[in-house]
Formats: sequence, structure tokens, C-alpha cells
Amino acid sequence: MRSVITYSVGFFVLAASPALANESVFEATKNPKNWAMQQGDYSNHRYSKLDQINTKNVGSLRTAWSFSTGVLRGHEGSPLVIGNMMYVHTPFPNTVFALDLDQNQKIVWKYSPKQDPSVIPVMCCDTVNRGVQFADGKIFLYQADTTLVALDAKSGKELWKAVNGDPKKGETGTSAPLVVKDKVIVGISGAEFGVRGNLTAYNISDGKLVWRAWSTGPDKEMLVDPDKTMSLGKPVGADSSLKTWNGDQWKIGGGSTWGWYSYDPDLNLIYYGTANPSTWNPVQRAGPDGKPIDQKWTMSIFARNPDTGMAAWAYQMTPFDEWDYDGINEMILANGISVKGAKHNVLVHFDRNGLAYTVDRKTGIPLVAEKYDPVVNWTTGVDLDPKSANYGRPAVVAAKSTFQNGQDVNTKDVCPAALGTKDQQPASYSPMTGLFYVPTNHVCMDYEPFKVSYTAGQPYVGATLSMFPPKGGEGHMGNFIAWDAGKGKIVWSKPEQFSVWSGALTTAGGIACYGTLEGNFKCVDQKDGKELYKYKTPSGIIGNVFTYEHKGKQYIGVYSGVGGWAGIGLAAGLTNPTDGLGAVGGYAALSDYTALGGSLTVWTLPAEK
Repeated sequence: MRSVITYSVGFFVLAASPALANESVFEATKNPKNWAMQQGDYSNHRYSKLDQINTKNVGSLRTAWSFSTGVLRGHEGSPLVIGNMMYVHTPFPNTVFALDLDQNQKIVWKYSPKQDPSVIPVMCCDTVNRGVQFADGKIFLYQADTTLVALDAKSGKELWKAVNGDPKKGETGTSAPLVVKDKVIVGISGAEFGVRGNLTAYNISDGKLVWRAWSTGPDKEMLVDPDKTMSLGKPVGADSSLKTWNGDQWKIGGGSTWGWYSYDPDLNLIYYGTANPSTWNPVQRAGPDGKPIDQKWTMSIFARNPDTGMAAWAYQMTPFDEWDYDGINEMILANGISVKGAKHNVLVHFDRNGLAYTVDRKTGIPLVAEKYDPVVNWTTGVDLDPKSANYGRPAVVAAKSTFQNGQDVNTKDVCPAALGTKDQQPASYSPMTGLFYVPTNHVCMDYEPFKVSYTAGQPYVGATLSMFPPKGGEGHMGNFIAWDAGKGKIVWSKPEQFSVWSGALTTAGGIACYGTLEGNFKCVDQKDGKELYKYKTPSGIIGNVFTYEHKGKQYIGVYSGVGGWAGIGLAAGLTNPTDGLGAVGGYAALSDYTALGGSLTVWTLPAEK
């Protein structure tokens, strides 16, 4: 039985059992009038079939309405829209508002969780939250203190809550959950505090824990079958993680899971990435012989069965990471992508390390791995020859290594910086063009490791960073690009003064929209990147652009509220250039263009005369 959604008197009624909660999500996302998932859909396309706003008229957009969230920190993610209801979230303290679009955005209910503010100092890169999710008449909120809450979508009543981690150990919650079937799946943040990353599934009916898959450690705890879990076409073998760590360092080894998750219902697999190993100092993670060891499965892509959590395959992108190139960025699922004349159903991933991967999502075999910013200089590329001893591994440029001859090295001019050629700000895939539209950072760094001791709940970084635009360039720090994932090529690139830290949106109207750190909301033509609309919002934009239809009119909206890693200086009032894990100095000029804020702005076309 498929669930049916009907709308009446400002709310919706669901005819679905909890076991079929995924059907409620499928039904809600099928209707382009809604924006029913943070990712747009299970494939992470962030594409809308709405075309009322298009390349011919987008230049006529006008502001329809705005809403203040009352919080002055970085606003990531976006609202959800289901029928006539909009669900708005905030950074810490993670307030949720339900607005009735039929009643002039009247606040129908407000949920204000009580959280200990001591969680704020253990949130490495601002107090962000990437949004609530919907299923089976519930709104799911993942709080900063790692509490997962189920709210009644109609009333805002708290139905259940589950604690997923311990902030006293540095574990925090920043990601949006993923609902698949009768489970809600969440990750964990905190690799900069030496946490041990994991992905966890809870029953959506009562919040009971179903399974937990760790990123590092014994096979049973990682939910890895040494004979059936594959990597590069071969079984991973017994103790695939334990063999690649020095002693028991895997217990504080990082590999957190704070990014975006996607789901392929045909293969029944969820996809996500794991973060950096702890500490950032590679010497402290080297093997007993003083040589690099991989530290599996940090910096990796996992494919797992959502019912059991068992891993189908894993692929490590940056073994023995020396630069904090987290692998958590979104996995975009696209079908029929042509690679060397053959069509594949793929996973496309724009990694922090500056390489864009096109991977066969059934087998985990990488098909393409190319730089999506030409300045990337830490590697010459990935060996994709299955017969090579270095199959699947990036070739490290010795001069850009922070670990040379067994010693820490103060390494200069490494590109990209630790915040990556792209961080969590999600890209969009347009089936109109077959291209991916990617918000990027155009930033390099100096990286100086130092010895650090582990204490639970204290920073476990072990590196001092300075960030700056690529040397010898034009001085800009961001690009918005169109990417051909089959060829591994940039089709066009639009430079921006600062990093593009906003999630992109594409629509059937032929437009691609995004926001800039200084606060500009922009829409461009998907075909050539020509700018068609620009509007300066009250604060820098790190939120994700979304769209919906209400009473026959299409709307486009985005949060503005500067912050996140790139904007942490403004968000937290930091001034030391190396604070904010190196971002404060690199983005010091941002204060000349924007100030703190916390608002939602929504645009539409003017009424026809």
C-alpha cells in the first residue's frame, strides 16, 4: 500500500504505517510544489521541476516576504515546505518554527529545545544546523547536543527523543537526518575533538536504536563483513581498519559523519562520507616504523544497507590524510552518465581534497577522479588502473606533504586549504543539461603541524593554519562552476570574491541559483553561467537555496546569516588570524561587506497586470 497525503486547513493527514514512512517521503518529494527534503530528493539532486521562474523572467524577481529567526549565527540548510506548511530551523539553540503559508506566514507552533550552552565551545566551526527532515507526519530535529527529536508536524508536540552522543567528549550534532523506510539515520560531528565517528539508525516510531556502524575499529563494530564488503572490487578482508592504525589510536581516530546522506531505493543502499582522522598532526598517526599508514576507514565513501547497517562497499579517497580533507560532502546519484562511451548509474562526489569522483554506485569502483579547481597542487591525480599497485590512490606531491621523512613539516602554499575546494555546501544536478552545479572555495593554506595530547572534550587538532587566495591569481576566493562528471571537466566557471558557501539549486526553468558569503543571492543560466538576477540580502549566505509553489505561484528562498567555517570570525567574534582553524585571517575582509544576521528571504515574480 502506498501512503497518500492530503492537505486541509493548513495541515496534512497521512495514511501510512510507520514501516512505510519512506513512502510518505517519496510522495511528498514527487510533488514539485513541495520542498520536502533538505536534499530535494533521495538522490541529492537539489533540482526542481518547477519552471514558472525561468531564464526569461528571473530578472524580474521581487521579494515576497522575509522572516527573522532571532538567532545571529551561521544559518545552513533550508526550510521544508509541505503543502501549505513551512518548517524553519535555526542554529543553536535549534528552534523550529511552523509557518502557515495560507495565513500570511503565521507561526502555528514553535519548538524551543532546552540545551546546555556548554555544547557551543565543542562545535568546531560555528553553531550551525543543516535542517529538519519530514516523514510520516513527523518533523525530525537533530540538536547540537546530539539529541534527536521527533515532533508532531501538526502541533509541534514532542513525541520522543534519543541522545546520540556525548558533548563532554566533543560529540555534537550538526547534520540533517535521513529517513529511510522505518528508520531515521544520523551521524556525529567532532573529529577535531578525537571522537570516533559512526552512523546510527533509530526507529521513527519510538526512537529506539536499531544499529550503529562505526567508521573505525573491529569489523563487527563497523558492520563490515570481511568477505562480502568490497573495496575497489575486492573483499576488504579481516581487520581492514585495525591493520591500518598504530595501536589503539582508532578509538579516538575521527572519521565523523556530519555531512549529507543519499539513498538508492533500487539497490537499497545509503551513501555517505567519513571525515578526517584525529589528530591533524600526521606524525602522531604514523606507523611504528614512522611511515604513513592508511587509517581506514576515515576519509572514505561508504555504501550501506539501511535495514541492517551492513557495508556493501567502501572506498578511501585520501589515505593517511595530512591536510584535513574531510570526505563528508554529499553523494549525488545520477543515472546514465557516459564515461568513455559507456553509460553508468553513478555516485558523484566533490571531495574536500579538490578531486571530483564519479563512482559506480553498485560496485564502488571509481570511474573518474579529476581536479575541479585547477590550482589543486597536493596531488597529481588518482591512479585508476586496476592493475596498478596504487589503484585508487592519489599520488602525493612530496613538496606539499606535511609529513616528510617521518617528521612534521611547516608546509607552504598547499591547495586547497583544509576547508577544501568544497565543504558541505551541496551542489546540484540538472537533468536538463546533465551537468553538476558546484559552489566552490578557491583557497590555499600554510600548514604547520605540532604535537598535541588527547583529553576528552578538548580540541585535538595539532596544526596551525593560515588561509589565503591562490598566489599569482586574481585574488578571488570562490567559483561557481558547471561540471561534466563523465569527462571530469569544468564546462564553465563564474568567479566570486569570497567562497561560495551556499547550497545550489537548479530548476526546469533553466536557472541555477546560489548565495555568496557577502550576502548576494544570484541566479544564472545553466547553459553558460550568465548572471540573470542578483539581490543583496541582510547578511552573508551559507544557507541552501530552495523553491516551492503556493497558490499557483513559484517562490525561491534562502537563509542569510553569515557564519560556518569560512565566516566563523564574524559569527564568533574572533580576530586572531589563525583562529577558526585558520579561517579568520583568510576571510578578514568579509567584515567589509556583511554583518551578523538571521533571516529567511523569499522571492517571486510580480503579479501580472
